Amino acid sequence: MRIITLVLAALLVLIQYPLWLGKGGMLAVADMTDQVTLAQIHTDKLKARNAKLESEVRDLREGTGAVEERARLELGMIKQNEIFVQVLRKDEKPTESMTVPPPPPEPKAGKGGHDSAATH
Repeated sequence: MRIITLVLAALLVLIQYPLWLGKGGMLAVADMTDQVTLAQIHTDKLKARNAKLESEVRDLREGTGAVEERARLELGMIKQNEIFVQVLRKDEKPTESMTVPPPPPEPKAGKGGHDSAATH
């Protein structure tokens, strides 16, 4: 009776081996599931990156706002009649910049609109 029990236990172990460690076993399936999850995360990141690039291309093709923003930020360009003002803080490097429109012209004095002091 004892030998039959040992033989049955050995057969049970032999039957379980392919289930756990074989080519299509549980460990292989778990490993493949992890790989699929990582690939899906990577794919989602790439899709987000592609959507961002597609949006940027659309902005560059359709409007001048994106081109103007890049020119301002990357090249430091300003529009005509604007005054460039750079704001520096004690604890920061000079990286922040801001453009401000010029102040409106001062009104001319006098009835006829001609002020000898303002024109000379």
